[in-house]
Amino acid sequence: MTQQNNDLDKIKQLIDIMKQNDLVEIEIKHDDDKIFLKRSQPQITQNHPAAVPMMLPNVPAAPPGTYAAQTAAPQKTPEELQKNAVLLEIKSPMVGTFYAASSPDSDPCVEIDSTITPQTVVCIIEAMKVLNEIKAEVSGKIAEILVTNGQAVEYGQVLFKVKPD
Repeated sequence: MTQQNNDLDKIKQLIDIMKQNDLVEIEIKHDDDKIFLKRSQPQITQNHPAAVPMMLPNVPAAPPGTYAAQTAAPQKTPEELQKNAVLLEIKSPMVGTFYAASSPDSDPCVEIDSTITPQTVVCIIEAMKVLNEIKAEVSGKIAEILVTNGQAVEYGQVLFKVKPD
């Protein structure tokens, strides 16, 4: 096993430990090496549910002794339903920094409407000073790019949405 794969496995293990123990951040120092991982918010579990803010519709109160009518969910157009139903997600396999191209002078690996195959490199993620090519693992056309160049990404974060062939 290469050093890079070994390091990635250790990072994934740390992420799993963070999730299992509802940790928001973790810092480990060993000799000259240091790793610091931080999540934007704690994971919600059955044992420790977090409060989730909700927007409630402004509905007048029902008169005493009657039941308030439930508000219907907004109707989506068939195009919206079809668009959301068939899009595949390409997620980040690691924590790191997202780069759209292999170098600052290069064109982006993919753009909106780019045709991709499972072997297409869609971006680069830098983790621990190692540049990792991320392959699509799906076929289709890029429908959405959800991150920007230089943005920090988390493990499992959706990077792209793809309309399959």
